[in-house]
Amino acid sequence: MKNWSIKAKVWSAIFAIIVAVSVGALAMTFFLYERLYIDKQIDRLFMEGQELRTVYAEHGANDYFFERIQWANDSKELTLTYTEDPMQLGSGSPFEPFANEHLITFDERQQLLEGETVVMIRENAYFEQKILGVALPLFDNEQLAGALFFSLPLSDVYEPFLNVGKILLLSLSVIILLIILIGKKVVNHVVTPLTDMKEAAIQMAKGDFSLRISSTRSRKDEIGQLAESFNTLSSSLERVEEKRREFLADVSHELRTPLSYMKGYAEGVEEGVIDPSKGLSIIQKEANRLERLVNDLLDLAQLEGESYVMKDEPIAFAQLVYEVVEQFRYLAAQKRLQVHLDLDEDVIISGDPDRIEQVIRNLLDNAIKYAHEETTISLTIGREGSRAQFILSDQGIGIPEDKLALVFERFYRVNKSRSRKKGGTGLGLAIASQIIKKHGGTIDITSQELKGTTVTITLKTL
Repeated sequence: MKNWSIKAKVWSAIFAIIVAVSVGALAMTFFLYERLYIDKQIDRLFMEGQELRTVYAEHGANDYFFERIQWANDSKELTLTYTEDPMQLGSGSPFEPFANEHLITFDERQQLLEGETVVMIRENAYFEQKILGVALPLFDNEQLAGALFFSLPLSDVYEPFLNVGKILLLSLSVIILLIILIGKKVVNHVVTPLTDMKEAAIQMAKGDFSLRISSTRSRKDEIGQLAESFNTLSSSLERVEEKRREFLADVSHELRTPLSYMKGYAEGVEEGVIDPSKGLSIIQKEANRLERLVNDLLDLAQLEGESYVMKDEPIAFAQLVYEVVEQFRYLAAQKRLQVHLDLDEDVIISGDPDRIEQVIRNLLDNAIKYAHEETTISLTIGREGSRAQFILSDQGIGIPEDKLALVFERFYRVNKSRSRKKGGTGLGLAIASQIIKKHGGTIDITSQELKGTTVTITLKTL
């Protein structure tokens, strides 16, 4: 049974319940109607006999006694026989022509002779059916003087039982039908969604993440929650698979472009079509770009892994930003950009100084690249509650509002051709986002197209 499907196990349990209910109902019916009801009839016959024994003890076998016997025979479904010789019950007399048929056995006759009441249930030719019989001894001066024999056809006893049995059988059939219908409902309600999930899981194992469990969307129970979690998992895996394919396509494209340049210029130099100094310069430039791309990919792969450990040491945030700004003074001067600093030197953060510097360098480099000439770039460090806040604002080309949610994705460029000419790999913001995330901080970007961009970073302080 351990290898059975859930549906087979549920139906087996339902069948076991049906069998248990049926057996229990039949056993209870047999006990109530055949045992208790017959016992009740025996008690009734015994009470009738006791009343007649009292009359016999008071009046003897007179007319009043026989009137009571006649009255009992006329008014009830039972048959009452009186005999002055109890031995006749053993021989079959006085029921001619069935004198050879014994109403009681030899042992029962002996019990009667000893003054005991005899109860029997057996087939009898005189009554032409199975009877319930009660024989009571009659005493006169403590001597056995006769016997009363009450007989009740069991057909009369079983008739109510048979009528009730029909009702019971009908009720039992209805109950079994209800159990089957409820079982089917349970199977459809519980097992079918699980089966659908199993089939979907098999397809997922084959790489198809498009299947969804739609039959339980309106349910709020555990099955509905499980189906919703399954659908969420499928959607997440589908997005991961799409990202993986996009990533491979992007990596292939990004690697192919510099390699194509390098190969083309190498062939041009070899064939004498391109000046060697110019060709080598371009090859070196593309090689540097290829190196940056590979380094960024390795960097991002490390940061996205759970095993990468960041340093955790105090950092004078303002001093770190001063040092990065000084490195970019020349590039800013080439575009006649003003760099405005408003740095709270008391702010001390905790983290990896090399990685935080990498983030600031990346953001400042982007700001200088995309800012309009003769504008201002502002860098601010302050406190926001218990956290440090770094804000970098430029007055540049900005980012369209519908593109803001995508800027942290790998290889994403707002303007692909212009970004590539400026030497970007499309991985800088993705790396920055992972670094800040590893530090337990947040990074947000707001922007207005053609007006500028603002980047806000929050980090924990000491």
